[in-house]
Amino acid sequence: MTGNRGGPAEAACDPQLFEEFYRRHVDAVTSFVARRVTDAHTAADLTAEIFLAVLDSAHTYRPSRGSETAWLYGIARNVVSSEYRRVAQEAERVRRISGRRLLEADDIVRLEDKLDAQSPARRALAALKRLPPGERAVLELIVVDQLTVTEAAAALGIRRTTARVRLHRARKALRPEAAGLPPGLGPGPRGGSLSFVNGGTGGEA
Repeated sequence: MTGNRGGPAEAACDPQLFEEFYRRHVDAVTSFVARRVTDAHTAADLTAEIFLAVLDSAHTYRPSRGSETAWLYGIARNVVSSEYRRVAQEAERVRRISGRRLLEADDIVRLEDKLDAQSPARRALAALKRLPPGERAVLELIVVDQLTVTEAAAALGIRRTTARVRLHRARKALRPEAAGLPPGLGPGPRGGSLSFVNGGTGGEA
């Protein structure tokens, strides 16, 4: 949703609009995170960090470059990548332990259900790990997160042509092994399986 008074820039300046913005996008953002982590507490922490990052980055959103969702996924990718680096560098998780105390039992159940639902997508992401980072980023946003090529380009801050070239290379690299992957590695009907690498039409808009 773009061009409304509850967009990122307006939401960052108005608590009520920010709450509306949060409610509009929290499910998509939580699903994005759940496709990349396996722990409910980590998913809750990262989702909160993403929306905090929105407050700092709201001025960077341009409706002409893509949807709010694509822009949010770009922020989410940075937050999740930072977390990967932090985990690799730190053995002590004091902040995570303190964060767990804030979750109610119902919150844990809800997030664990989300994690279970997104487990096929995490397997799909694992299959993409051997691709170069740029190609993997485009393919995962299109096949796993179900963005269009245009939206993926906006999320990554690259040209649409560049995204299409990377997508083509990624498909070509994965084609030999796609037939051996389990069906349904990804949610939804649009590009929802890694059979997409064999020439499906999902995500080409």
